[in-house]
Amino acid sequence: MPPPEPKVSEVATELELFIAGEWTSGTGEGHYELRSPGTGEHLADVPRASKADVDKAVAAAQAASEEMRHWSAFERADLCLKAYELWEERVEEIARILTMEQGKPFRAEAIDDIAESGDYLQIAAEDVKRLKGDLIPTTERNRRMFTVRRPVGVWAAITPWNFPVMIPMETVGPGLATGNAVIVKPPLHTCWAMLEAARVIEEAGFPRGALSVIPGDGDVGEWLVTHPGIQGISFTGSSETGKRIVASMGLKRSIMEMSGNGPLIVAGDADVEAAAVAAVYGAYYNAGQVCTATERVIVLDDLHDQFVDATLKAAEAVNLGDPMDDATNMGPLNNEPTAAKMDRHIEDARRRGAEVLVGGGRASGHATDLYYQFTVLDRVPEESLVSREESFGPVVPILTAKDDDDAIGIANRTNLGLQAAVFTNDITKAFWYADRIRSGTVIVNDSTDFWETFQPFGGAAGTDTGWGRQRIEEFTDLQTVVFNLRQE
Repeated sequence: MPPPEPKVSEVATELELFIAGEWTSGTGEGHYELRSPGTGEHLADVPRASKADVDKAVAAAQAASEEMRHWSAFERADLCLKAYELWEERVEEIARILTMEQGKPFRAEAIDDIAESGDYLQIAAEDVKRLKGDLIPTTERNRRMFTVRRPVGVWAAITPWNFPVMIPMETVGPGLATGNAVIVKPPLHTCWAMLEAARVIEEAGFPRGALSVIPGDGDVGEWLVTHPGIQGISFTGSSETGKRIVASMGLKRSIMEMSGNGPLIVAGDADVEAAAVAAVYGAYYNAGQVCTATERVIVLDDLHDQFVDATLKAAEAVNLGDPMDDATNMGPLNNEPTAAKMDRHIEDARRRGAEVLVGGGRASGHATDLYYQFTVLDRVPEESLVSREESFGPVVPILTAKDDDDAIGIANRTNLGLQAAVFTNDITKAFWYADRIRSGTVIVNDSTDFWETFQPFGGAAGTDTGWGRQRIEEFTDLQTVVFNLRQE
């Protein structure tokens, strides 16, 4: 079944920014060419924003948030649900744009990606109705003390290219539901789908300025991070960029979700076939461009050969190809720097003695040089780059451990503790591992890529993965109100 044609004009079009409730070319100088990683074709021209554009968006966002903070939770929830209904009508249209600009397979991934992105509106609409304060006992009989939740104000969402709609919606959904305004800064080269998604928010009837979408590079991000009219920063991206944001944003509220190097541990009593399928899935989903991807597989020595055989069998299910082809379940990498990093990591692993069992380089015969072979590396030294750093590509690096304690040691020798997985059929051992792995999330008997909308998500303290988000309360301030009642 061929993918639907987009309802947005022709391919190769001139995009507009969405600023303060208006579609505009902005006031920046020049434009950026948005090109497809799958075909190399010129898809669109993206205007470059100026600082004046950011100032305009912030002013409108302040006004919108000031209006919405006085609405009831049910009024905001109703608008979110209206937007969700409109979203459902546009899923395949936005998904097709997502595939064109990002490269993930349309049928296998993009449709579900966009559908789940809209869920953030629906779930936030329900959660905000149950957002409540507390009545607090006081020491004096004529006083009453209680707490209420207030919106933070204006959030800037600085988001990455691997999930250019879903990750912004992690902030937009709960942000709008709680009375905040949100300014999204997607990357220039994956901004079209989010701009199209903004039309849903506009059509739903939110106040002008409640959402702005301003694609850009580091300069736009810096203007937002340091702007005095921004009260909250939501960032997803690399640890290095996150560190710079934290150093420059001052005392703003923040949600920081950064790099991962997730280990998948195969314990001695594990279901080896299931572990292999999960490891392969975690490496080919979105071509491995996920912060929770299978970055390292740590297998106990006794299971090594069995696990390798199971992994090679599971890898046969990977079909690299045109992301618009329904048979494809792995598309190209999104950009050249990511592909070049994969080149470096695999070459380094080879040089240190790792064995390439499958793949090992770029795939020929495709429209661009961004198609990468699904790769399995065996006997990977712990000191290799593919073990120590986030590769962000379709690779399963297999390391071995002598026993459970050794596996924990290898898993924890990293500064990136975001999400880990362990396969075991012993519930006691599962808890043993969960108690010892330094990671924000531990998944038992599933892929490191497991994801549930609105699950608490963030890194372990002391690592470079940030503190993430917990619940919808993250988007609110807790205000305490105290009454001194007249004494009769």
